[in-house]
Amino acid sequence: MTAPAIPNLFKVPELKNKILFTLLCLVIYRVGAHIATPGVNVQALSDALQTAGKGNLFGLYDLFAGGGLGRATVFALGIMPYISASIVFQMAGPVFPILEKLQREEEGRRKITQWTRYLTVVLCFLQAYGYALFVETQVPNAVLNPGMGFRLTTVLTLTTGGVFVMWLGEQITERGIGNGASLLIFFSIIERIWPEFLNTVESIRAGTASAKLLIFVVALMVLVTAATVAITVASRKIPIQIPRKVMGRGRIREGQKTFIPLRLLTANVMPIIFAQSLIIIPSTLATFVGGSLLRQVNDYFSAGSFWYIVSLLVLILFFTYFYTSIVFNPVDLAENLKKQGGFIPGVKPGAATADYIDEVLSRITLPGGFFLALCAILPIIAANGLNLPFGFGGTALIIVVGVALDTIQQVQQHMLLRHYDGFMKEGRVKFRGRTR
Repeated sequence: MTAPAIPNLFKVPELKNKILFTLLCLVIYRVGAHIATPGVNVQALSDALQTAGKGNLFGLYDLFAGGGLGRATVFALGIMPYISASIVFQMAGPVFPILEKLQREEEGRRKITQWTRYLTVVLCFLQAYGYALFVETQVPNAVLNPGMGFRLTTVLTLTTGGVFVMWLGEQITERGIGNGASLLIFFSIIERIWPEFLNTVESIRAGTASAKLLIFVVALMVLVTAATVAITVASRKIPIQIPRKVMGRGRIREGQKTFIPLRLLTANVMPIIFAQSLIIIPSTLATFVGGSLLRQVNDYFSAGSFWYIVSLLVLILFFTYFYTSIVFNPVDLAENLKKQGGFIPGVKPGAATADYIDEVLSRITLPGGFFLALCAILPIIAANGLNLPFGFGGTALIIVVGVALDTIQQVQQHMLLRHYDGFMKEGRVKFRGRTR
């Protein structure tokens, strides 16, 4: 899959407008991500979170918020409340049949989208209040005027910012190019590259980092990125045969040979997020709550320890199979295939087809889960063993690669559609010329 030439992107008026609109929304998002919430001492908050470390829930959340949590910006909550609400309804579908039925209908999907927005507002309110309470009680000198007035102001500011970010993401999806929520996270992660680069240069000048070691690590990152791209686009193609069929009144549908692509990473990056969210709960509680038992548990599950790596591996494999079973239903796929008259060569339609697809999916999910675990564990080992002046995470890498590939694919579809429309228009003109 090759990326389209950049000059050609602006030759298509519709695609040009979509790209410019998307860039405008992203600029607004990044500007808002640098406006501080009233009443917060940003420097004191940043120092406290840096002292606490990134191995907790706040560090993980701050990654997707583009550092807005540590700077207490008006967009500190980012797009995560909306994504969390979407995941809730997505995972509730197989549990509640009424939601699963709504997900299959156009009107039902609109209702679920509206309910997702309502839940996003509720999550924004709860997270904003929890954040205000945390900053006021757990971070010394972070609040200029503590009290109920500060809490209400923070809740109103962050909730409004979270709802605005949700609206911004929806506008990008509808009127721009790519998935709005994914692009907001994408640029939140990309923004950190330049500061990390400057820190690395400063470390080399100060002599605290070896240039040879950094060259080796950069080469390793290139190889990991190439492997991530290859695994992300990799799929197992199951051949499908659709026989010839008489539709009535002399119409005949010709037979077709196609395939069902089963992606190696059907669950994408979600297993890593779920696993890291669970495994860093003890360290988060130990950091901000205290207690001898919690601190002892935190010592066992500190980032880079043996039990941390083993637990992370097991959790990622579990959530890979769990999330794949939620987002991909072999039974529905087999039923739809049966209704169309299609079948897998050598496999009976119906239940046998569903079992065959489920068996193939289970086999390819295992290497995908191990690859996700490798992406999550390798940066931890590299950071602890090589003492790097910068950090790179597998979670961020998979998100960046996935969003970039998806956006490029959508751009290519627009370009292809444009060429197809031009070809059809040219064909109609020639046909009219001949008839005249």
